[in-house]
Amino acid sequence: MANGKSISPLVDGYRGWIRGEAWGMGLLAKDRDFYRTALMIALPVVAQQTINIGVNLADTVMLGSLGEIPISGSALANQFFFIFNVLCLGMGGGAAVMTGQYWGAEDRPSVHKTLALLLRICAVVALVFSALAFFFPTQIMSLYTNELAVIESGARYLKIMAFAFLFHGLNLTSIIVLRTVGLARLGFYTSCISFLCNVFFNWVFIFGNLGVPRLEIAGAALATLIARIAEFSITFGYMLFFDDRMRFRFKHFLAKVDRVIIQQFIHTAVPVIISDGLLILGGNALAMIMGRMGKEMVAANTITTVTVQLSTVFIMGLASTSSVMTANTVGRGDYEQAQEQGVTFLVLSIIIGGLGCILINLLKPHIVNFYNVTLETKAIATQLMTVVGFMVIFQAIQSVMTKGVLRGGGDTRFLMVADVLFLWVSSIPLGYLAAFVWKLPPYIVFFFLRIDHIAKSIWCIFRLRSEKWIKKVSRVNHVDGSRISA
Repeated sequence: MANGKSISPLVDGYRGWIRGEAWGMGLLAKDRDFYRTALMIALPVVAQQTINIGVNLADTVMLGSLGEIPISGSALANQFFFIFNVLCLGMGGGAAVMTGQYWGAEDRPSVHKTLALLLRICAVVALVFSALAFFFPTQIMSLYTNELAVIESGARYLKIMAFAFLFHGLNLTSIIVLRTVGLARLGFYTSCISFLCNVFFNWVFIFGNLGVPRLEIAGAALATLIARIAEFSITFGYMLFFDDRMRFRFKHFLAKVDRVIIQQFIHTAVPVIISDGLLILGGNALAMIMGRMGKEMVAANTITTVTVQLSTVFIMGLASTSSVMTANTVGRGDYEQAQEQGVTFLVLSIIIGGLGCILINLLKPHIVNFYNVTLETKAIATQLMTVVGFMVIFQAIQSVMTKGVLRGGGDTRFLMVADVLFLWVSSIPLGYLAAFVWKLPPYIVFFFLRIDHIAKSIWCIFRLRSEKWIKKVSRVNHVDGSRISA
């Protein structure tokens, strides 16, 4: 230090970044209303995600008591269901960009029309997935593993789950849209009912209690189906008959959709659907790689996935919150505030990612020993969670940026490129080479399979700083159906 100045310009630059000078603002928003609003949105979402994880955990633990084959069969069968789930998240997330901005602009009719279009598209996609799962369960399972016992077990699960796609899809996409209009609590309530149904009927059908035949993995699928029907009934019962905020009714579902809404959906939501669709295909490619590394690797990854979900529930809540708040702010036309909020959400994601890292490392020995699996599976699971403990920081950043701030700002085409590029150019080829060519240990293979989180985090930070991510969607003139310029 000389004359009150830093010896190195790099140190000055670093301190300026910490203070927010490099961004032209402070790194954390000072408005208390911002944090109050964020908590009102985030807490129900976090609670809902926690309950949803509890449903998955109940399936995993109950089936895990039966050994590696049932837990591996259900895990790989759920990879196909997960494809549909992520497509619904894409459809709902893309539509939420529109409804969030429309709601911020106080344009309720456009919200109705967007939701009606979304539900129609979702229903068609759900029926296609149902047909595939019901008529071709064995062929689908063969994509993920070559172990006959696991294929047979998973096919039994998948054939029953074929009836759950429609109920789950319509419920999930509606819940995502309802968050953008201030109805975040409904998802929490439905998830509570779903959790109770799933745990109770798992106990009944998996183990054959209350005089019911012991169905094992088929019982887990049946319990999940009942839970999906219950949550759908609650969501749509409330939305169609009791909600007085958004006021969506059955007549809106049947009404003709405006051409402008369709065009805006194609422009804004389709890139999200493509992005999430390619992401899930990439995720399934990763599952196929791990599925061919043996049932121990599949079971270990299943245990790891549940642990990751428990530790990253606040990341998902923050991502959803940042998407809703950013969309509402951009819809009001307050772009400077949107940029300030985006930087704050970035800092919060780093903090939460760090806490997730600590939580994973504290929980991993206790969770691994909870399962009735072989010592080899436990050893692999422990190694995988060590890698996840490091990667969760980058997972937090890229989740909040891609599924939250940048998406809520309407920058969906950029995100489509980012999602596709890093997963398909880095993670999948490196994971394949590490597993089958270089024959590296499972935890190193797992690191390469998740390396896109690091690259995507860095790229999205630079995108946020550029301020080019703010793109307001067009509104609709409800007199003549024409587009209103932002």
